[in-house]
Amino acid sequence: MDAFPHYFDIVLFAMIAVFLVLRLRSVLGRRTGNERRRDAMGRTPPPGSNVVTLGNRVTAPPMPRLAAPPAGSVQEGMAQIRGADAGFDPGQFVAGARIAFATIVGAFAAGDKERLRPLLSDDVYKPFCAAIDERGGAGERLETRIVQLKESEIAEALLAGRMARVTVKFVSDQIYALRAHDGSVVDGDPEHPIEKTDFWTFVRDTRSSDPNWVLMATASG
Repeated sequence: MDAFPHYFDIVLFAMIAVFLVLRLRSVLGRRTGNERRRDAMGRTPPPGSNVVTLGNRVTAPPMPRLAAPPAGSVQEGMAQIRGADAGFDPGQFVAGARIAFATIVGAFAAGDKERLRPLLSDDVYKPFCAAIDERGGAGERLETRIVQLKESEIAEALLAGRMARVTVKFVSDQIYALRAHDGSVVDGDPEHPIEKTDFWTFVRDTRSSDPNWVLMATASG
């Protein structure tokens, strides 16, 4: 990407980045598809897969998936989380999750590990970094842009002991393209957005003094 020609542009974008980080901490943590090979974060897992999928042919170790919830269990799960964490508000959580979704997608494409670190669990951060390193070693460049985030809603909610887990369904139109070292497109289409459905699971220890939620698992629908 070409450098911005004026210092004003640099300062402006730095201010925007700081605002997004502060907004994410205050709202989410309260500090509280149709592509050929893979989605923006990685290849789409086969039906029933329980692995976290990331970019550039890298997958994380198997991780637990929440079973399909029976009718009414989402509301029950949110009520249980609210009982363990009086500050939990579903509307504010979804608003924060939308910011997290855009931030993580953009940071992964840019290879920005520092911006990813506070938003991801250890088990997700490690394969994200491995994917970024592999992409860099191959001289590849990932272009991912969310054109429109059309839907975001809580699909699963569960309190397991002290651990709260909330899965959010995101439906978005995204531009996705993977370019080789010479700039040629090896996957995706930089001109035409595709509709993607993603399920991201966030987790938090309700007894921890740290109010942050982190991304525990991703899957594509």
